[in-house]
Amino acid sequence: MSCMGVVSVHQSKRRASKIPFIQTIQIFVIQGAQSYSCLVNLGTVYYSTPMKKISIYLTISCLVISAFVNAQERVLPAESAVNSTGQVTIKGKVVPYKVTAGTQPVWNAEGKPSASLFYTYYERTDVSDKSKRPLVISFNGGPGSASVWMHVAYTGPKVLNIDSEGYPVQPYGIHDNPNSILDVADIVYVDPVNTGFSRILDPKAEKSTFFGVNADIKYLGDWVDNFVSRQGRWTSPKYLIGESYGTTRVSGLALELQNSHWMYLNGVILVSPTDLGIKRDGAVNDALSLPYYTAAAWYQKALPADLQQKDLNEVLTEAETFTIDEFIPALARGGFLDEAKKKQIAAKVSRYSGLSERTVLHHNLAVPTQYFWKDLLREKGLTVGRLDSRYLGIDRQQAGDQPDYNSELTSWLHSFTPAINYYLRDVLKYKTDLQYNMFGPVRPWDNSNDKTGENLRQAMAENPYMHVMIQSGYYDGATTYFDAKYSMWQLDPSGKMKDRLRFEGYRSGHMMYLRAEDLVSSNEHIRDFIKKSTPTGAAKY
Repeated sequence: MSCMGVVSVHQSKRRASKIPFIQTIQIFVIQGAQSYSCLVNLGTVYYSTPMKKISIYLTISCLVISAFVNAQERVLPAESAVNSTGQVTIKGKVVPYKVTAGTQPVWNAEGKPSASLFYTYYERTDVSDKSKRPLVISFNGGPGSASVWMHVAYTGPKVLNIDSEGYPVQPYGIHDNPNSILDVADIVYVDPVNTGFSRILDPKAEKSTFFGVNADIKYLGDWVDNFVSRQGRWTSPKYLIGESYGTTRVSGLALELQNSHWMYLNGVILVSPTDLGIKRDGAVNDALSLPYYTAAAWYQKALPADLQQKDLNEVLTEAETFTIDEFIPALARGGFLDEAKKKQIAAKVSRYSGLSERTVLHHNLAVPTQYFWKDLLREKGLTVGRLDSRYLGIDRQQAGDQPDYNSELTSWLHSFTPAINYYLRDVLKYKTDLQYNMFGPVRPWDNSNDKTGENLRQAMAENPYMHVMIQSGYYDGATTYFDAKYSMWQLDPSGKMKDRLRFEGYRSGHMMYLRAEDLVSSNEHIRDFIKKSTPTGAAKY
C-alpha cells in the first residue's frame, strides 16, 4: 500500500497581508489495483506554521484512511456482482451459460442491510423463455457449511479434481462437469450467514436472528423472495435442493415460502436428509442404524462369507426385513427380553453388522455408531469414516470407543478447499480478502421447535404440484439411508401423497456424487425428477 498527500494552497481574500495558507490536504491511498481518496480539511494553517506540524497532519491522515481501506477490504459488500460466461458439454450438447458471483443483502425490520449472502448463479443463455425454465435453489448443511459441496462436485458446470471414488488428487482444481443439470435448469448456490463469503454486516444484529432452525428459515425465505424478484423468475418452475442439514432448511423453507411469500414450488430434493424433526426415540432410533452397518461391513468385506457373495441390494433387503420384523420388537422389550431370544437376536445383529456377538451383547444389542466406526476394522488397526465408511483412518491406538477423527472429512477438505478458492477467486474473478468459510461460526444454534418434516408435509398437502425426492448413500453413517427411508414413510401418515415421494439409493456415502458412477446416476435422477414434476395440467386433487 502507498499513501501520498496533495497540499492545496489558497490565497487569503480576507487579510490585507494576503499571506497564503494551507486549507486542505487531498489524501490518496493506493492498494493493488484499487485507489481511494479523501479530502482532509485542516482549517487555517498558515505558512508560518512549522512544516513538522503539517507533516504530522499528513501522516495521521494517511494512517486513518489506510486503516479505513484495510477494514473495507475485509468486509463483504452488501451488494456486488461479477459476471462471466462459459460453456459446458452435457450429454453431447454444448450448453452456453452466464455465471454471476455476487452478494445480496439480508434486510432487517428497518429496511437496512443486516447481513449479506454470497451466491453463485448460473443461467443458460440460449433459452429465451424463462417462464418454462426451472430454477434450482441449492443449500448445503452443517449448519454452518458453505454451498461448496454440491456446487463444485454435483450439479454445477464445474467439478473438482478427484479420482473415480472421490479421493483427492493433485494438482488441485476443477474441470468441466458433463453431468451437470444446467442443461435442464438454472441453478443458484447460496451461502447462509457466516458460511462461504457471507457475513453479518450490522454489529448490533442479534445472532439469534440467523442461527437457529426457524430463524434460518425465516431470513432465507426473505432472501429467496428478493432473489427471485430481482432475477425475474416468479413465473419459472422452482425447486429447492438441500444436503444434510440443508434438508432441514429446505423442508422448512417449502412451507415458509408458500405461507409467507406465496411462492409455490414444484419440488424439493433431500440429499442425505436429517431426521427433519420426525420423532424416532428409543427402540426405533437404536435399530435404524443396522442396515447401514450391513452396507459398510459389506463394503469392507467384514460380513460372513455367504453374505459377502451376494449383491449389496440383496443383503440390504435381508437386513431391513430383520430390523423391522425382529430387531425393533426385541429392543422394545428392553431388559425383559427373554435371555435365549436376546442371544438369538445378538447373533443376527452380529451377522448383519460384522461385529462380534460379544460386542453386541455388551451393548445390550444397540451398538452406537461411533463404536461401530472404531470397532469394525479394529483388528486391522483401522477405523471407518462417519460420513462415508469407505474411507479409512489410523488412530493413535486401537483401543477406544470412537475414532480420533473423521477420515472422510479430512479427505474432502483436502480437495474441496483449494478447488473452490481457485474457482471463485481466479476463474470467476471474485476478489476479496475474506476467508471462504468451508464451515463458519454459527454456534450456538437453536434446534428447538424443529417441525420441518411436518412443514414439508403441509406444503405438499397445500400444493398438488409439489414432489419430493430423497437421495441417500448406503455408506453414510451420519444420516443413514434407512433413517431417510423411515422419514419418508412417516412424512405422510395418510399415505395419500406417497405417489409424490421418491427414494434413490447409491453405493457411496454422504456425498454420493463423489463416486463417478453415482455422479452420473444421481444427476440423471434429478433430471427425471424435474421432468416428472413439471405439470401438464391444473394443480388440483
